Amino acid sequence: MADFPRSNLWHASAQEQFSGAALAEDLSAELIIVGGGFTGCAAALEAARRGASVVLLEAHVIGHGGSGRNVGLVNAGLWLPPDQIIAQMGEAAGGRLIEELGQGPERVFALIDREDIACEATRAGTLHLAHAPSGVADLESRFRQGNRIGAPVQLLDAEETQRRSGSGEFHGALLDPRAGTVQPLSYCRGLARAAAAAGARIFEGAQVSEISRDGSGWQLRCNGHRLRGARLLIATNAYHEGLPAAYRPSFVTVSYSQFATAPLPEALREKVLPGGEGCWDTALVMSSFRIDRAGRLILGGMGDAEGPARALHGDWARRKLRRVFPELADIGFEHAWRGQIAMTRDHVPKIVRLGSSALSIFGYSGRGIAPGTVFGTAAAEALLEGSEAALPIAPVEGYSERFTRVMGGYYEAGAALTHALKPGLLG
Repeated sequence: MADFPRSNLWHASAQEQFSGAALAEDLSAELIIVGGGFTGCAAALEAARRGASVVLLEAHVIGHGGSGRNVGLVNAGLWLPPDQIIAQMGEAAGGRLIEELGQGPERVFALIDREDIACEATRAGTLHLAHAPSGVADLESRFRQGNRIGAPVQLLDAEETQRRSGSGEFHGALLDPRAGTVQPLSYCRGLARAAAAAGARIFEGAQVSEISRDGSGWQLRCNGHRLRGARLLIATNAYHEGLPAAYRPSFVTVSYSQFATAPLPEALREKVLPGGEGCWDTALVMSSFRIDRAGRLILGGMGDAEGPARALHGDWARRKLRRVFPELADIGFEHAWRGQIAMTRDHVPKIVRLGSSALSIFGYSGRGIAPGTVFGTAAAEALLEGSEAALPIAPVEGYSERFTRVMGGYYEAGAALTHALKPGLLG
């Protein structure tokens, strides 16, 4: 990794800019939100547009966490196939979640249009790529399940997959035309800008150190100041540093790293993902790739490119690029960065009820943009209206994961081992 600049492309290429104020006084609000990612900013925007007084507290800067380190795929639904969601949650609850998240990309792109967010929004669909013949069977099953519930997904053969992706390494693909890509940090900053314009007060560098019930509402301590809120939303997801232990979400931390090339020459841009789809594959240790507006190829994979195995992950990225796109072998990476995913054991997001006027939302398991937007918007409505009917899933009174450090280490070790092997053995 010595020759990889450790810099986040999204920070370098973001068109949307946003600066929150420094918290300098005690405040009160109808809704206090902790966390300035997709969920928190979507909630702040919705609540402010409803006329509520809103305070959002972000420990670092807007989009500091997973929202500013995301791949940028605006997917419809979860990582799980529909039948598994229904098997885990039941017909009614699973069907409701599938329907809500199936509309997720539409809601994201509608917000982008309404608020004029400059985030390289490209609604060209996504390609779920079969990395091996076994992956084709997986996609065929997902295709049947998707069509059965009315999702407009299309199964592509190897020839069409090669035409769309620009690579002959894949055995087929599942195209979801509802989906697309964005510059994720710009999208998050755009949500914050729109929320502030609607009246939300957004503070950066505001790390919460205490949370307690205060009669019928909530009291927080942040940077030496007291804040009182009638309602509270904790939306820190995988980045919850500083939160009191009783309010920290429980999940397994999984690292995902990305490597971005220099902008491709025009001749290669016409061949590599000419339609602008975002892609990920069916391998157990998943990888992804997409093109940004400037023509950079962005390759992602599970694993911590800033941790002890960073050399393995970096070498894998070079080999993977050469294998999937031989024409790009001489084009170096200009950016490399890593983000954290909050993974739940069933890969379904969680809404935890913290009394009658507070919620904690986390656990998107790698699907943050559309679910975060949907869940955040719905949480604002639910808290302000005093009704949980708007929520995509029913809240639970508490949630915990066991052996989170062990499982996080297991995922990282698996990614490092896979990336140490030559491409083709495990995908």
